[in-house]
Amino acid sequence: MIPGGVNSPVRAMRSVGLDRPLFAERGWGAYLETADGRTLCDWVQSWGPLIFGHADEETVEAVREAASRGTSFGAATEAEVELAVEVVEAVPSVESVRLVSSGTEAAMSALRLARGATRRDRVITFAGCYHGHADPFLASAGSGLATLGIPSSPGVPTGVIADTIVCEYNDVDGVASAVERYGEGLAAIFVEPVAGNMGCVPPTGGFLEALRLLCDASGALLVFDEVITGFRVARGGAQERLGVVPDLTVLGKIVGGGLPLAAFGGRRDVMAQLAPSGRVYQAGTLSGNPLATAAGLSVLRRLRDPFVYEELERRAARLAGGLAPFGTVQAVGAMLTLFPGREEPVERFASLDADRYGALFRGLLGHGIYIAPSPYECLFPSLAHGDAEIDATVAAVGHVLGFAG
Repeated sequence: MIPGGVNSPVRAMRSVGLDRPLFAERGWGAYLETADGRTLCDWVQSWGPLIFGHADEETVEAVREAASRGTSFGAATEAEVELAVEVVEAVPSVESVRLVSSGTEAAMSALRLARGATRRDRVITFAGCYHGHADPFLASAGSGLATLGIPSSPGVPTGVIADTIVCEYNDVDGVASAVERYGEGLAAIFVEPVAGNMGCVPPTGGFLEALRLLCDASGALLVFDEVITGFRVARGGAQERLGVVPDLTVLGKIVGGGLPLAAFGGRRDVMAQLAPSGRVYQAGTLSGNPLATAAGLSVLRRLRDPFVYEELERRAARLAGGLAPFGTVQAVGAMLTLFPGREEPVERFASLDADRYGALFRGLLGHGIYIAPSPYECLFPSLAHGDAEIDATVAAVGHVLGFAG
């Protein structure tokens, strides 16, 4: 009844050697219960937004209370304004913000806005960074350091990505070459400030700063995709933590407390180009949905407390330290990836050993541990993961990889 049996491809879990997906029945705290009765310590946490774990009581109560007043209006609500205030106060680049329903929608809209505001068409993206499944972002690199993209999926017309230029992450020379070659007409450089879709890959020293300078010199806008890093690696996201401020920022599910809500925002003069104040069109009936805004307010207001990030950092550091003997561990704040058996750091998109990762995934399932069903994703510690869950996970990884004493 559903193509491939799932509504998002990674859920099929074929890349980790399973012939059928796991079906989630319920979650609580750090744990997930599957339809076949397994209880798993969950390090995916809905791909990052569940800072307080599954079925967090305050979030659930906020949604329940909001639902009692109505589930959807298609009209403005005060809660949308209150959530916008939380985002603007937290994220350094954001002076004005528009709420939408998904990260894909936010990224697509931010690109349209950048093109409309600059009256240019070209965009630079990076191999291994993911900005949702809108056509302009489904481009893969051709030959050379910095090349015009080619479609990476059937159904994406060549003309749609004709203005997409694909560079290597952390390659300043490659980006500079692209700006020199294609800079006339460059609307934006679109980047994950900390890559989270090729494993956790931090920016090398000076990379983001160079992008900022190249945008300033060319008149392009710098856009940070903080769908993963926003409100996770710091309250103000990677831009607060790393000290580089973009022109536009894309935010994801965490803004809605894990419910279907996302946002994009930035400089007030650029955001003013959006309809109805400007001519760049963007709309959505479910934008600012009352259930999602209620959940988002519940979570974002608690993230004002510095203790949240102190504890997330402590727990992430304990997990990273425990996993370090098993390969290269790369972490920024409360997101991290173990690259099993690898000694050298990962600085850009690289092919990983899918068979080895699949064996690790299946082995950990046998120990009651659930990690992302892809080697190109991260572990996401939450405040629901205590020392016991961390230590059990480290022990299980060691056993599966043959390091148990």
